[in-house]
Amino acid sequence: MSTINASTEAVERAIQDMLNKGEDLTAPMKSIGEEMVNRTQQRFRDKEAPDGTPWADNSPVTEKRKGHGRVLEGESNELSKQFSYSAASDSVEWGSLMFYAAMQNYGGTKAEFPHLWGDIPGREFIGLSDDDEDEVLAILADHLSL
Repeated sequence: MSTINASTEAVERAIQDMLNKGEDLTAPMKSIGEEMVNRTQQRFRDKEAPDGTPWADNSPVTEKRKGHGRVLEGESNELSKQFSYSAASDSVEWGSLMFYAAMQNYGGTKAEFPHLWGDIPGREFIGLSDDDEDEVLAILADHLSL
């Protein structure tokens, strides 16, 4: 399993301040998890990385094998659907349930992974954009105002 640390200084500081006050952050962490899963699924609709960079197009070989040029869309389209999150009182993790998700997110070369039919460019879909960070902070702020 691969891990991407999507914490930022502002988010870390907000969480630590709340924990220092004895806050149980399980409820907002669940809200953050749900929101990040939704935003990750939106990246598949937008075909772009968390930083807004468009995903690389499929190679002509991949298009021919798949019969279409739709990026990161297989027959079942499960990669864009199978996400989950796990919330605790001080953190939340979210990611794909698909075993090949890390390869699709980070990419890989045929030299590294001989079973591939060619090199796969990274098409990042897991991560935290500036807008995501703002939303996380807003969810935490909403929790404080309750």
